[in-house]
Amino acid sequence: MRNFLWLLAPALAVAQLKHLEPGWNLFSPRQDIQLGEEASAEIERQKPIVHNRELDSYFESILQKLERSPYAQTSEPFPFRIHVVRDKTVNAFALPGGPIFVNTGLIEAAENEAQLAGVIAHEMSHVVLRHGTNQATKQNLVALPALLAEALIGNSMLGQLAKIGLNFGANSVFLKFSRTNEAEADYNGAEIVADAGYDPRQLAVFFEKLEAKHGPGNAVTQFLSDHPNPGNRVAAVNEEARYLPRRNYVLDETGRFHAMQALVRQQPEPPITEARASGRLVEFRGPSFSIAYPENWDAFEDRVADGVLIAPHRGFSESEDRKTQIVYGFRARYFHPKEAGVELNRDTDELVRQFKRDNAGMRTGRETRSILVAGEPALLTTLYSLSPYAGQQEVDVLATVARPQGLFYAIFVAPQSEFDSVQKIFEQMLESVRFF
Repeated sequence: MRNFLWLLAPALAVAQLKHLEPGWNLFSPRQDIQLGEEASAEIERQKPIVHNRELDSYFESILQKLERSPYAQTSEPFPFRIHVVRDKTVNAFALPGGPIFVNTGLIEAAENEAQLAGVIAHEMSHVVLRHGTNQATKQNLVALPALLAEALIGNSMLGQLAKIGLNFGANSVFLKFSRTNEAEADYNGAEIVADAGYDPRQLAVFFEKLEAKHGPGNAVTQFLSDHPNPGNRVAAVNEEARYLPRRNYVLDETGRFHAMQALVRQQPEPPITEARASGRLVEFRGPSFSIAYPENWDAFEDRVADGVLIAPHRGFSESEDRKTQIVYGFRARYFHPKEAGVELNRDTDELVRQFKRDNAGMRTGRETRSILVAGEPALLTTLYSLSPYAGQQEVDVLATVARPQGLFYAIFVAPQSEFDSVQKIFEQMLESVRFF
C-alpha cells in the first residue's frame, strides 16, 4: 500500500495546480500583438539595446524551452521575443503581445540560468494573462471600444490610446502591475519554468536575494518596485513547487549561462550623451507629491521615504556600502531636521551641511535665492562637487520647500558638460511639482 501511495502522490499534486485565465479585456489578442509591436519599436529607439548575435541566440534557446509549456500557450500564439538592454539596473518588463526587455544588470545579478529563466517565465506570464491590457480596459471602459475600432482600420494603436491618456511606453503604469497580478505571474511563471526542466524554487531564491541585498527602496533593483511583493512571494513559490510534477530539475539547461554573463560584462558602456532627456514628459505620482519627467528616463519610487529617484539608464551608480549615487538625474524626498517643526531657512542650511559632510569637496556656488514651487515659498541653492563621470565638476541644484511632512527637497544633478543641455528640462520638472 505504501508504494501505491507513493506512485499516486505526483498525480494528486498535479491535480492541485491551477490553470489561470486572463481577466476581462476589450482588446483582442491580435490587438495585444499590434500594441506590443508599436510600443516595442518606440522603446527600442529610446533604450540602448544590445545587438549581439550570440546573446540573441542564447535567449532564443531559453524562450523555445519555455514556450513549450501549456502555461505559456494561448489560443492566439504570442510572438515572444527578448531584447537585452544595456542598463545596470536589475529589471525586466514585458509588453502586451510578447516583447520582453531584460536589463544587463539583471543578467549579471542572476546566479544561474534557472533564476534568469524564472524571471523570463514571470514576464511571459504577464503577457499570457494579458495583465497590461486588462488594466487598460478597467481604466477606460467608455472610450476604448471606439478607439480600438479605429485601430482596426489601420490607425496606430499607440496613437489612438494616447488620445485618452493610455500610454504603453517603458514607464507606463500599465507595466507596473498590482500585487494580484504579481502573484499570478509568480504562480504561472513557476509552472512554465518547471515544465522547461528548471528548478522553479530558483525564482523564489532570486527574489529573496534581491530583497536581502538591496531592499525595495533601492534604485538599483527597479524590479522590486515594478513587481511589488504580493506579501508572501518566496513562501508562495516554494509552496507551489511542492505540487509540481516530480523530476530532476536543473540549474543550467543550455550550459552557456556563465559565458553569456561574461559576454554581458564585456559590453561597453554607452556615452552619457545617450542619457539626454526626451522633451516629452510623463507623470510620477507618489503619496504626497507628483512630478513630470522625461519619458526616456526611469522613475524609482522609494515608498519608505515617500520619495523618488528619476534618472536615465546611466544616471546613477551603487557605492560599496550599497547607497545609490546620482551621476545624472533627479531625486526628491523629505528631510527631517533635528529641531522640532519645519523652518525653511534653518532646515535648508542643515540639509546643505549634511550634503557637504557626505560629499568631500562640495561647495556652495551661487547665492541661495527665493522662488516658488507649486505656489509655495521655496529656496534654490546651487552646489558644486566632483562628478563620478570622467572626473568632471558636478552641478547640484537644490530646491527646498517646508511641508507638514518635513523639508521637501528636490535635487538636480548633472556633469558640468551636460548641465546646459538639461537645465531647461530640470526647470520644467520643478515647475510641474504638485503637492497633495
